[in-house]
Amino acid sequence: MMLPARFEEYIASACDRLAFLQDYLSQGGVSSSVINVAGRKHLYVNFPVSSYDPFFKIKTIICHYDRVEGSPGANDNSAANFAAADFAIRLMKEKNSHNIRIFFTDGEELGESGVKGQGAFSLAELFRKCSIAADDVFVFDACGRGTVPVLAQTGLLNNAGLSFRKKFASLFSRTQEILKSVSPESWMTLPVPYSDNAGFLALGIPAVAVTFLPRDEATYYYKNLMREKNLAKAVMNMKLDDEGLYRFKYQELFPDTWRLFHTEYDNALSLTPESFDLLAKILDAVKALKTPA
Repeated sequence: MMLPARFEEYIASACDRLAFLQDYLSQGGVSSSVINVAGRKHLYVNFPVSSYDPFFKIKTIICHYDRVEGSPGANDNSAANFAAADFAIRLMKEKNSHNIRIFFTDGEELGESGVKGQGAFSLAELFRKCSIAADDVFVFDACGRGTVPVLAQTGLLNNAGLSFRKKFASLFSRTQEILKSVSPESWMTLPVPYSDNAGFLALGIPAVAVTFLPRDEATYYYKNLMREKNLAKAVMNMKLDDEGLYRFKYQELFPDTWRLFHTEYDNALSLTPESFDLLAKILDAVKALKTPA
């Protein structure tokens, strides 16, 4: 299995990633719109009105397209970008309703300076203003390496109200069922660094995040979580504070995949092509999900 065509073009240092995604979608028969929010440019896929059935919840797919300067960003987050774009192209060819929204978000990497710095935070604010905060939000980040889908745990619910916690628990449970159906022997729920889900959770919109790990790395990380009681807290604070303590004290306990983030080694050679097929199956399972509105 090979990486998608044009993938190397997308991760090249000089690539205008927003323009690339618009062109890629357009060539597949999909129109898109740039939504400017708080200085960030998010890309929204335009599906026809007939794609939405008001009797069922809308499922919003989120994957950030920005990357850290100097890094190819192959896994963080180009792989998910291609999977979501190909998913959009497949959906556009279907006649039945699917209730899918897709956003390629800008400014996720800025979350390292705090959740309010994320582009997704201002996008979530827009969701609330437009009264579309009832969506099920699925964030896909770093899904190009490994075949173990990991559903991210969250520590942002401690001060949340009962109603929100119930809604999040429902979405979390439904996502678990999706991963079980697609990968019954190898899915996991683990502490994961926050992605765009943090911006939505901070504004009271239930959002789950899915990432991938190679099997040996997932096992190694799980064992370290059992041994080091502070590891989970350190991991889930990675993008919510600027102390940087995790970089020095806990980094050797992280999966190797995470150590590649934001470096020149997050390149095409680090990816596993079978991950693309796995993510496509998960996205198809999200499409098939029908939850009463």
